[in-house]
Amino acid sequence: MKVKTLYMLTLALLLMAAGAQAQMPHDVIYMPKNTSCLALTYGHSSWDEYWENTLKRENLNIGTHTTQMAMAMAAVGITDRLNVIASVPYIWTQTSAGNLMGLKGFQDASAWIKYKAFDKKGLSLHGVVGGSIPLTNYVPEFLPMSIGLQARTATGRIIANYSHSPTGLYLTGHGSYSWRSNIYVDRDSYLAGDRMHNTDEVQIPNAIDLGARVGILKSKWQTEVFVERFACVDGDNIRRNDMPFPTNKMEMTTVGWYGKVQPRNIGVNARVGYVVEGLNVGQSLSYSVGFLYQFNY
Repeated sequence: MKVKTLYMLTLALLLMAAGAQAQMPHDVIYMPKNTSCLALTYGHSSWDEYWENTLKRENLNIGTHTTQMAMAMAAVGITDRLNVIASVPYIWTQTSAGNLMGLKGFQDASAWIKYKAFDKKGLSLHGVVGGSIPLTNYVPEFLPMSIGLQARTATGRIIANYSHSPTGLYLTGHGSYSWRSNIYVDRDSYLAGDRMHNTDEVQIPNAIDLGARVGILKSKWQTEVFVERFACVDGDNIRRNDMPFPTNKMEMTTVGWYGKVQPRNIGVNARVGYVVEGLNVGQSLSYSVGFLYQFNY
């Protein structure tokens, strides 16, 4: 008996890499023109309970499932209003019980373009487009040990922000839609929902994600609390006592905290997140720590 690996939590780990100066595709911080930032991050996520459809349960054949990540990310200021961001993660999985062997390797290379479209009296609007492609031929259907789903993705995001400059207080919200390609698995047929598919091609559900953040941003430090919601637009459920499959519909709500200290061109950051509600996902506790280095050229 196996459970669903939290693939989108892997993506969440990718989104916790960097902070105010090493900006991300979901915030409104920009590297100035001719300035770049490199972020090196370690991320850790673990769970021992999960939602099988809507039933919350544990699995003693797995115990605690752990996903770890090491990632390099670069953010480049093309102009003061246009940035390019790219990342490459290395991921490995393991369990504390049972005989499932963990997998490891480079996952998907990701890149985004972020543009500030409007900025007036503290209110700003931003657009982000990006995508990802698998870097290696890792196995996507050996869940929960797989390090990813092998799907190529394309994402469009809109970000709205209000900042109060005297205090540094800010409120940010974002909404995204992600298109995900079909994948191929090492089998001749599979069961999705109530239908048998006699093919090795698998349709991966597209997804939406929403987020809201409240925090304080100063020149040398930042702190915020956040809530994030991820949901596939369709898909099926994990059947009772069955193994998961990439067609499963995943949903989760995560709450957490983020903080950063960067007095000069070198800084550190940290993030903690906890899944409070979900569907076909593990109830994960995740954290990350990162090292930031900013330079001009």
